[in-house]
Amino acid sequence: MTIYQLSIFIENRTGTLVKVLRILKQEGIQIVASTVADTADYGIYRLICSEPKRACEKLREGGISVALSDVFALELDNEPGRASDAIEAFEKAGISISYLYSFLLKGKGVLIFRTDDIEKAREVILENKLRCIVEPDLSKLV
Repeated sequence: MTIYQLSIFIENRTGTLVKVLRILKQEGIQIVASTVADTADYGIYRLICSEPKRACEKLREGGISVALSDVFALELDNEPGRASDAIEAFEKAGISISYLYSFLLKGKGVLIFRTDDIEKAREVILENKLRCIVEPDLSKLV
């Protein structure tokens, strides 16, 4: 029910992001979604891609500090309020969201989020009949 996300630690200096992107390009790995959160000294580049395990391996070989983690990817109808409805279900169950980002893909909203309570989040997803994107489905989207 979860998918893999890469969290890449990059210094805030010229050329560090392009090094990551160059490796992915050379390996033919497609980025589906990404976001950068930064501080004064470094950034965390989070991304969903077509081949997360291979991307992680190739980035590490390239000297990049990267972690692979489980996140949820919910598919939402592209209508106002759908993200609010989904997040409210988790809030009502007492589940906190560490971070989230979203995007539109092929006419559907996709909400990526991480929580520390994966099992309880799975229960909420099933109880509320939310649609999850899983790794094999994700590959069809790129």
